[in-house]
Amino acid sequence: MIRPSALGDVCRSVPVLVSLRNAFPHATIDWMVRDTFAAAVASHPALNAVVEFPRTRLGSSARRLNLVPTFRWLGVLRARGYDAVYDLQGLARSGLFARATGAARRVGFANAREMGWLGYNERYGVDTELHSVDRMLELVKRAGVTPVRDLRLYAPEIERELVRDDPLLAGRRYVVLAPTSRWAGKRWAADGFVAVASELLMLGVERVVVVGSGDERSQCGPLIELAARDPRVIDRIGSTSVGGLMALIESSALVIANDSAALHMGVGFDRPIIGLYGPTDVQVVGPYAREHDVIQHIEPGDRFEHKAESVGRAMMERILVGEVIERARLALLRY
Repeated sequence: MIRPSALGDVCRSVPVLVSLRNAFPHATIDWMVRDTFAAAVASHPALNAVVEFPRTRLGSSARRLNLVPTFRWLGVLRARGYDAVYDLQGLARSGLFARATGAARRVGFANAREMGWLGYNERYGVDTELHSVDRMLELVKRAGVTPVRDLRLYAPEIERELVRDDPLLAGRRYVVLAPTSRWAGKRWAADGFVAVASELLMLGVERVVVVGSGDERSQCGPLIELAARDPRVIDRIGSTSVGGLMALIESSALVIANDSAALHMGVGFDRPIIGLYGPTDVQVVGPYAREHDVIQHIEPGDRFEHKAESVGRAMMERILVGEVIERARLALLRY
């Protein structure tokens, strides 16, 4: 399997892995994934091995016009002797990787972007309007594999133990807040998350854990200040690995997040979730089969352009603190 990134996309590609294992119970099945995301799938029992794609290292060498590390890595890929490869990414780079394996069967989308289809010898046209999970499963179905819609994730055991033994969390009911996004147009206001966190604590939640990557701390100023004032709000921004985030979400009472990997992890662990969405088509890339857990207000003329900050901000500002709190209250009553 080739699905290197992004983290949320990696998490929701798991049904293809399960489908392949179901179809080929005795096969060796590997997954090419970006090295920084490897923990998201490494513990899955259907997987034999992760083939780590060192994107940063190879990219750095290429920018210095040194392609030797890339050719060496591609050579190792070919040496593994795969019989078949399924490219779920559908880009020029992933198509190149598929071709580089030398596999007899190279399955991919006929309408792959950036001419990625040149890397395949089995090409299937699949509707781009399908949800991304259904689209990937339709691809392998066309290639003769029966789809299995199993999104279950598996956190690394060592990370699960760390959460179980965490003195701030052990035995406590906690909510995970994921208030960040790479794209400014996808972010709900940090002040809104502060108001929600404060109300959650009044509703009986014992801890609120704020997560995000280290380079996203600047997006979370008001929440960091709240954590400094209230020990029940735990700042884990930049101090939680991918596996650690999975373990946190697995044991949480609720996940509230912008359009981000945390939501797809919540689906994979069957946790209550609230997704805060603006300029993103939920029917295509939302939490799979959990559209009812999304808050989004679409008006006539809206465009799904998450890279256009002004468009996204206007849509995200329609989400009210009160409705998020009410959704959270109902979710906590059910769990």
